[in-house]
Amino acid sequence: MTITAAADGSALGNPGPNGWAWYIDDQRWAAGGSPHGTNNQGELQAVLELLRATAGIDEKLVIECDSRYVIDSVTKWMPGWKRRGWRKSDGGPVLNRELLEGIDEAMRGRDVSFSWVKGHAGHPLNEAADERANAAARAYQQKQEPRRGPGFAGAGDGGAVLAGAMPVAAQSGTARDTGHAEPLWAEPADLLDGFDEPVASAPLDLTVSLTAAEHARLRDRADAQGISLAEALRRLI
Repeated sequence: MTITAAADGSALGNPGPNGWAWYIDDQRWAAGGSPHGTNNQGELQAVLELLRATAGIDEKLVIECDSRYVIDSVTKWMPGWKRRGWRKSDGGPVLNRELLEGIDEAMRGRDVSFSWVKGHAGHPLNEAADERANAAARAYQQKQEPRRGPGFAGAGDGGAVLAGAMPVAAQSGTARDTGHAEPLWAEPADLLDGFDEPVASAPLDLTVSLTAAEHARLRDRADAQGISLAEALRRLI
């Protein structure tokens, strides 16, 4: 079986508020962005997020891009850059190295190929990804939370943006006791409270429900701390 997905990026001002999105179908897509970035960074981020979201699947993954820069960077230029210590042939540093290194790592051991498609030419997957990437960039421009999408159902915790129940082996003794029937994730601002609290030793199986936005914020903090998403959630609970 082959999974085909489109990955696209957008930037308002280039650089400026930017967005990224990957799209398989209406049930499997994700989007995000940043207050300041370039179009190329959005394109690369879309590919990286797609690879992270689908980590652990056995199917071949075909990534459709309208960016020659992304495809050539990954399939043509990257081997030489790596041999030269991430330097271009003229000796200058490779731009967007962190994103490219992430893509390189996420592709290891996987069956991944890239296919170029012409942008803004009515290609269904590309148009869907483009629409979501642009919407994310506009959201950041307006200082709003973008629609992050449902993610990829069934993916591992390697960066997938999933809404709904996420089973974890939590630690007892650290869950907050509110004293009344209040949902654990009642306020988005409280999501990362106690992130660095020590955990107890006795395990307790829990299922925690996260919105896509909460899951994305937690993933960003986990990446910043260099820990897995599951470990970040265990510390939180």
